[in-house]
Amino acid sequence: MKSRALTLAALATFGIAGAAHAQSSVSLYGVIDTSITYVNNAQGSQNLWALGNSSAGNLSGSRWGVKGSEDLGNGLKAIFQLENGFNPSTGGLGQGSKMFGRQAFVGLASDRFGTVTLGRQYDPLVDLVQGITEDNYFGSAFATAGDVDNYDNSFRVNNAVKYTSPIYRGLQVETMYSFGGVAGSTGSEQSYSAAVSYNNGPLAIAGGYFYAANSAGDRASTGWTSTSDGGTFDSAVNTGYETAHSLQIARLAAQYTVGSYNLGLAYSNAQYAADADSAFNTTQKYNTAQAFVNYQVNPALLLGVGYSYTHASGDTSANYHQISLGGDYNLSKRTDVYLTAAYQHASGTTRDGDNGVVAAQASIGSYGYNGTASQTMVNLGIRHRF
Repeated sequence: MKSRALTLAALATFGIAGAAHAQSSVSLYGVIDTSITYVNNAQGSQNLWALGNSSAGNLSGSRWGVKGSEDLGNGLKAIFQLENGFNPSTGGLGQGSKMFGRQAFVGLASDRFGTVTLGRQYDPLVDLVQGITEDNYFGSAFATAGDVDNYDNSFRVNNAVKYTSPIYRGLQVETMYSFGGVAGSTGSEQSYSAAVSYNNGPLAIAGGYFYAANSAGDRASTGWTSTSDGGTFDSAVNTGYETAHSLQIARLAAQYTVGSYNLGLAYSNAQYAADADSAFNTTQKYNTAQAFVNYQVNPALLLGVGYSYTHASGDTSANYHQISLGGDYNLSKRTDVYLTAAYQHASGTTRDGDNGVVAAQASIGSYGYNGTASQTMVNLGIRHRF
């Protein structure tokens, strides 16, 4: 009897410990996405054959990360996520060689009240708007010219506090504030953003606003602002405006699914405002309209076509027309192969990095290849998730 009691006690203790352990979880995950890429007019009139496209990826940016949660009781959890971006062709770090340049945050999540997170994070436009654009399906080849509106998630936000509401009848709200961290000047280098989304059956609609301020002493392309640095000025489309005092982005998107078809529309307005320390005098504006149609041929094969038009005005004036095509075939739940292609034509003028006014150059998405007035890109790739 004594032996049996000890055995039951040991089993009970093990069961309690096991239950406590089950209330916490940590998981490792990742994506590797690379391609054989051809770019016509990749640097001036020079053509390019290359492997991969750095950590920006094609359909998805290559990454690995670790995330977890701890059950605190009463529907409350502690959560964290660390996510690294890398170049699968070289093994090098992405996002300016940051160890966890994609995401690094900790917070609390409540089933009833929502989630609060602190750290380096995606802004609300990326979280709620980007998911119903063609970037969610076919990535960078369908992004805005030069990614002037962060359509392809060229930057993240540092020092950010973010609140995400629970989903109520398809409606969700997200807000974010990023501390500039400048002593004696609370508003210097701050960022703030808000977005709202509605998903109900076949219809999804989302919109939001993002603002980032910058100080005169921190305007290099490698770290335009302490709150939202990244690849914002990698292309010839907007490299002449890296001395902007502030960046404002407003975005709207909608998609509707009918049968095997998915139809989408999007609009954005990005403004690069000048001050006395900027190399230009008049706010540069980029208005972009986009449309796409996807067709789910069968459970494994998705086809898509998209059109994007960007009009630049203010300091200089230019137009960018882009047509994109994509096909994605699932070999399994975790591995797919794809073929994407895009053609872009630019006209008008823009400002270059030396503060000169030059002819506008085509530059597809966030890849950063700066061509002539036209550019063509083809990507044949493979993506694996783990």
